[in-house]
Formats: sequence, C-alpha cells, structure tokens
Amino acid sequence: MKYGHVAAAAALALCMASAEAGPIPAGGLSLNDVAAWLQKAGYKAEIRTDSDGKQNIYSGADGNAFHISMYDCKQNLCGSLQFWVGFDTKGTFTAAKVNEWNRKNRWTRSYIDDANDPWLEQDVDLIPGGSYENLDDEFAIWRAQLGAFHHDMNP
Repeated sequence: MKYGHVAAAAALALCMASAEAGPIPAGGLSLNDVAAWLQKAGYKAEIRTDSDGKQNIYSGADGNAFHISMYDCKQNLCGSLQFWVGFDTKGTFTAAKVNEWNRKNRWTRSYIDDANDPWLEQDVDLIPGGSYENLDDEFAIWRAQLGAFHHDMNP
C-alpha cells in the first residue's frame, strides 16, 4: 500500500458493516461502549489496565495489534479517543522515515520514542455532534494507515 490512501480508507468505511448507527450520546462514550462497538463489528476488544492504573482497549485489525485510550472523560463518559501503537524496531525506523511518513500522511502521526522505536497515533473526537458512522469512518482510516505504516517499516 502506498502513502495517503485516504480514498481507499473511505471505501473501506462504506463497506464496513456499522455495529451501531446514529449519533453518539451527548456526553460521549465509555471504555465499555467502545469495546462493545468494536466487538459488534467483529473485532477483539480486551480492556486492559496499565501499570499506572489507566485502562485502555487492546485490539487488532488486519493482522496488526493496537490500543485505544480514552480522553476528555467526565463521569465515565469520554469525548475523544486515541488509536495508538508502538513498534519495537531496534532503531531501524529512523527519524527521516518518520518525518517522511508525517509529511505524506494527513490522518495519523508518528514519532520516535526514547528507545528509537516508532509510534503511530490517531485522535478521534466523539463529541460534540459525533456519530457512529463517523467513528466507523475514522476506524477505517486508522486500519488503512496502520497497514501502510506497518508495510513501510517492513518493506
């Protein structure tokens, strides 16, 4: 897959059977709501607790594992989420490759951590005015970008 296949991601979104339809509740979604949304669409969604006590969802799509963290939370409902994943490349995915990725891809961002390993992230606003159809579309973009990023790390 080449860089920037947003049109392909949009096509994936149209083909993906929506687990839910309609607007996202005004207060946002809980971690359990997001896990249920993924599971209804046929994806693994395991809620895990990190060593710092923060919970996130561990999932995967198209052979690539990833996590989902929740943000902007009030009373267990969250206004945004973040798809994210880090890769152990032993420093082979250089800053130049990350810069090239960021320059050519609009929807996700990458960076190199202190161990010289790459990370990929995508933020999604759920409120105000979010819908499950938009969440499906954002997930399709994430899947396409994650696959392209993985391919670029392992040409």
